[in-house]
Amino acid sequence: MPENRTNALGPLSSSRTGATGLPRIEVVDLGKSYGPVTALTGVTLSVAAGSVLAVLGHNGAGKTTLVDILATRTRPSTGSATVCGFDVTRDGHQVRRRIALTGQFASIDETLTARGNLVLVARLMGAPAKAARARADELIELFGLVEAADRVSMTFSGGMRRRLDLAACLVGSPKVLFLDEPTTGLDPVSRTGLWTTVRLLAREGTTVVLTTQYLEEADRLADDLVVLAAGAVVASGTPTELKAKVGARTAAVTFPDAWSARWALEEFTRLGLKPVLDPDAYVVTAAIPAAGQIVPLVRALDQYGVTVVDLTVTEPTLDEVYLALHRAAWDTATWEAP
Repeated sequence: MPENRTNALGPLSSSRTGATGLPRIEVVDLGKSYGPVTALTGVTLSVAAGSVLAVLGHNGAGKTTLVDILATRTRPSTGSATVCGFDVTRDGHQVRRRIALTGQFASIDETLTARGNLVLVARLMGAPAKAARARADELIELFGLVEAADRVSMTFSGGMRRRLDLAACLVGSPKVLFLDEPTTGLDPVSRTGLWTTVRLLAREGTTVVLTTQYLEEADRLADDLVVLAAGAVVASGTPTELKAKVGARTAAVTFPDAWSARWALEEFTRLGLKPVLDPDAYVVTAAIPAAGQIVPLVRALDQYGVTVVDLTVTEPTLDEVYLALHRAAWDTATWEAP
């Protein structure tokens, strides 16, 4: 059954209480074509309440098209999609009552103050004047805009504009929040602040769909990832699952002399690893398929009294995942490199 909503200005964040257990977003074999150009093809995914889905992909991969369909800004050519239990094609009005979208650029009225922008949105959603002011004050405090609340927003920095834009999206307490590359152009401090807000919203039950080209952003925020290439899903899963498929945990051990390094090379081989020696730096590097294999490695070094100058264990990164997918797609000529 579709999720109910009693009024336009409910709690600040969507609550998980009373959830139906059904996915907030369900997409099955979704496709979109613009004449001879295929923007999406065969996209299938599911997003739970209170989770963050990051959609990655090169420019033109179909990220924004997917968001536009889910936000009812454009109609799919094939397949189906539901948001909060409502079909995006047949029940567009019901979907729009339960979602919010912020694009790559802040869409605020620069002639109004921060408070004026938020009150305006609340009033347009049907809130009485008193309730609109109360919601504006609540959001101003949440997004750290108290000191700038009565300043004209054209004087705001890029980070402040983005925070105000996101605050305006939350006036109606959306069940689902779409963020299309929301931190593009933001400085590190503003970006980190926005990440904190997204995590808070997800903890309170809001479903967040985030398109991004910042792999660090996806790694920090996302519960699940979908990677698009030429409009199709080429990989999906949790960040940990994707990193485990593509990359490997790596141990690099630095020794004080050539003898110790050569001994370690043989010992690592005996343990079933495939080590590589840098003879000039006395460093032995090996991929560690499982975290438990690091323990016998360290014990062997200690047992034979081998001095270790440094031991570094490196986890695989989403950068490795993305580059590996890029190379695979390029080799099979399934999509054009960005």
